[in-house]
Amino acid sequence: MKYITHDIVFQEFPSETSLAISISGCPVHCPDCNSKWLWEDKGETLDELSLDRLIERSPGITCVGFMGGDQNPAYINALAEYVKTKYPKLKVGWYSGRDDLDVYSKKTELKNFDYIKLGRFDINFGPLNEPTTNQRLYRIDHEDVGNKLVNITKEFTSNDVI
Repeated sequence: MKYITHDIVFQEFPSETSLAISISGCPVHCPDCNSKWLWEDKGETLDELSLDRLIERSPGITCVGFMGGDQNPAYINALAEYVKTKYPKLKVGWYSGRDDLDVYSKKTELKNFDYIKLGRFDINFGPLNEPTTNQRLYRIDHEDVGNKLVNITKEFTSNDVI
């Protein structure tokens, strides 16, 4: 798996300062995608060593966000588990372009994530901050047995989100 860019972002996951890693090789190919440059499999290798370097160069982050990775959800799951184990104070989020987590049910362990966004971008419905969006952002409630998905999409249309 490869990544092209990374940045510190403040709006992808509510109340988090996130290291967002843009992963290339997206197989979803949403027709209205604003990140078509991520469709090709190019960039630097994303592994535990490169992840360590990115985290260490990003002081003050509270979350690591994998932006893509739909071509290999098992690998994203392994990287998320690595972050949760080595950096237990950091949260982990994943922006997937897939419409349903069931596609990944045997490859994705919710215990390794704090946030998961699902849904292809469809210009007719708008992005997460539009009330009509088809995309959904979930917070994983680790307090309940079974790691419950809690839909927090509405937080993006609130004026309270920083």
